[in-house]
Amino acid sequence: MSSFRIEGRKKLQGRIRISGSKNSCLALMAGAALGREDVVLTKVPVNTDVQIMAALLQEIGVEVEEKTPGIMVINGAKLKSTLIPHELARKLRASFYLSGLFLSRLGKAEVPLPGGCFLGPRPVDFHIKGFEALGARVAIEHGLMKASLPRATGSRIFINRRSMGTTINLIFLAVLAEGTTVLENAAKEPEIVDLAVLLNSMGAKIRGAGTEIIRIQGVPELHGAEHSIIPDRIEAGTYMMALAAAGGDVVLENVMVEHLRAPLMKLREAGLEVEEGETDLRLVASGRLQAVDVETAPYPGFPTDLQQPFGALMTMAEGTSIIRETIYDNRFRYLDELTRMGANIKVDRDRAIIKGVPELSGAPVETPDLRAGAALVVAGLGATGVTVVANAECIDRGYENMVEKLREVGACIYRQDA
Repeated sequence: MSSFRIEGRKKLQGRIRISGSKNSCLALMAGAALGREDVVLTKVPVNTDVQIMAALLQEIGVEVEEKTPGIMVINGAKLKSTLIPHELARKLRASFYLSGLFLSRLGKAEVPLPGGCFLGPRPVDFHIKGFEALGARVAIEHGLMKASLPRATGSRIFINRRSMGTTINLIFLAVLAEGTTVLENAAKEPEIVDLAVLLNSMGAKIRGAGTEIIRIQGVPELHGAEHSIIPDRIEAGTYMMALAAAGGDVVLENVMVEHLRAPLMKLREAGLEVEEGETDLRLVASGRLQAVDVETAPYPGFPTDLQQPFGALMTMAEGTSIIRETIYDNRFRYLDELTRMGANIKVDRDRAIIKGVPELSGAPVETPDLRAGAALVVAGLGATGVTVVANAECIDRGYENMVEKLREVGACIYRQDA
């Protein structure tokens, strides 16, 4: 087990280049296997979630080749298996995207119920209802979703809860279905748009991605393409909050500013100075921030994946902030670790009431999940003394070279192995 050792209160100065989107890449990798020709993905992030998805695809016969770091070639011509290993599926929530791939290409699927970070109930009911609306027969047996679908037929589907995962799986089925599918109350995340851009370049006919209504006209097959993955908005948001906690003057390169409107608005409200460029952001933090309230919401609202880093930042702000988590039940588990560092926090159901303290004190803390780990790094950068963040492998799931990127701008952070 690895840990990050952080000596806080070191001002950050320099430039950080944001990697390709982890969440987008996982969907794109599965989507690329819908075709039978080479699909070249560029700006592929280097993290363990991407490595696990590559291993899953290879297990089911998909050819996955990493040409160089950041460039991956995927060919689904030899897709054969409809069953993925439970030990891999349990590590990755996005493994359930393969159910849509299997049904679309092979007409049947046997997929373990997904794993990943434990953030509370994240049922696959909405996926299943969508599969059934397109003609599938579905049953849950012994922890497996078993489904059959000889030929998907287009339909009009209302997604009861706006879900990125459900929207992605239904797009996978609809692109090769017979007829036209209309998805209502679809997820609007930039990662959905990125997937639609890739699939359209492969020959799909998708309109409306990024809006509540997506129309998909099915096509007989998809062909090869090349696609550059969008920047990771969650990584960018995390480093924005790291700079705000530590203080300093940092430029984030390779960002899509439009994807960051909600967190930027809250950080400006808290007192962070922001200069926007076309593909970069300059951030200046010169004093103690002011407390700001936040409520998570589906895009374009404040991202649930940034609630934890923002909560860590608010423990050091002046005043009292209320953080409301509306997406996942168990996204407050990191708060117990922050109290070890001297934070003043009370939790009332889906709300965390945070009274800012003048300073946090470094302490040994444990990472309960990916974004919680990022939050503990943010807290450690702003705290006095030394913070040791255990279970750093959890952070490696979603961040490429976090230690190296932070060290390059002046942070005193090291990886140490147990």
